[in-house]
Amino acid sequence: MNKKAEGLAKETEAANYLSEQGYQILSRNFRCRLGEIDIIARNDGYLVFVEVKYRTNMEMGFPEEAITSLKQRRITKTAKYYLLVNRLPESTPCRFDVIVMLKNEIRLIKHAFDAYGS
Repeated sequence: MNKKAEGLAKETEAANYLSEQGYQILSRNFRCRLGEIDIIARNDGYLVFVEVKYRTNMEMGFPEEAITSLKQRRITKTAKYYLLVNRLPESTPCRFDVIVMLKNEIRLIKHAFDAYGS
């Protein structure tokens, strides 16, 4: 399986996991010129922007370490654009979660980071 197909399969696995946890999946792979958000969902009154990080081993470190401050800023800007194009108020309660996948383990990190520039 090539990297892109493997990534899509892992994102599907993550979306299924989130659904089992009570998340309502709204969108997957939302893209614009500012960046990409893997999964957008609703959960506990929040609009949740979810980043999925997968690793087969620890050679490159923990998967969540790949979510740098630059990556967080891109996700935040993309989330703000999502609110704009969907005519949602900026006051919409939002949250940034991360799904970490290491081999066959899935871990959800709620409130993984705050919005930059808010």
